[in-house]
Amino acid sequence: METDRLWAPWRLGYVQGSVAEEPAVDIDCWRPGADHDCFLCRAAAAAAASDRVLGVVERTPLSLVVTNRFPYANGHLLVSPLDHLASLADLSTEQTLDLQHQIARWCGLISRSMQAQGFNVGLNLGAVAGAGVPGHLHWHVVPRWSGDVNFMPSVAGIRVLPQALDALWDQLTTVAAEPHP
Repeated sequence: METDRLWAPWRLGYVQGSVAEEPAVDIDCWRPGADHDCFLCRAAAAAAASDRVLGVVERTPLSLVVTNRFPYANGHLLVSPLDHLASLADLSTEQTLDLQHQIARWCGLISRSMQAQGFNVGLNLGAVAGAGVPGHLHWHVVPRWSGDVNFMPSVAGIRVLPQALDALWDQLTTVAAEPHP
């Protein structure tokens, strides 16, 4: 019996508990209160020319949408405020509305572009709740498809993602630039 090989090299750092060094990018301007070690603050401060290498698929004056470097599923995005804020109470009304708008917008774009049939949208508040970046709020937008849970999580503790992160970035930035029907 021939064995198929599944290759998902971006997962190794996460599985081993080590994260590769952040790519070199030009920083335009750090935001007030930014944590220089926070990848979301770094993306918020970086020049737009660095968006691809950082996985930023959209910026608004108040938020960022970023591909997750260690995705749970193909198309997994993070939606975060530009500011390094740890609590929902820290968000202004304008920030809250913008973030919710981005979540809704990207669910629609992923549905259209990737034919997602559903989504898990979640926010982990604080380290004890599972927040990997407890100081910077971010919502997970995880596309789902009927039958997307296969045997790999059960027998190997691994999820298989069928698309390279660069190809995903291309697909999402293309659909985001299209006129909305």
